[in-house]
Amino acid sequence: QVQLVESGGGLVQAGGSLRLSCAASGRISSINTMGWYRQAPGKQRELVAGITSGGSTNYADPVKGRSTISRDNAKNTVYLQMNSLKPEDTAVYYCNAEVMSYSWSARRDEYWGQGTQVTVSS
Repeated sequence: QVQLVESGGGLVQAGGSLRLSCAASGRISSINTMGWYRQAPGKQRELVAGITSGGSTNYADPVKGRSTISRDNAKNTVYLQMNSLKPEDTAVYYCNAEVMSYSWSARRDEYWGQGTQVTVSS
């Protein structure tokens, strides 16, 4: 089993910054893609940013230029630095990881964190 634990959410004024962290632990051989998603009230969960094990990144249009995703493979941790936050960034942010638990198996399982609330006041 694998656990993802997020931290770093909170209340911030518009224009401010936050850094989210997500640490994966448990039965992990390697982690392929890691990413951040968010879900605002009444809306579907959407991708914010993703990063491969090799460091390739992709961002949703609403956060491009304001956010940076990074990861520390040695610590099985992914980060999301968010700057110039806007009220529309308010949501629960979820960490996601595609994990290979055994070196002898190509099976990959997807895991989610419990979510961390980000609230941006105007």
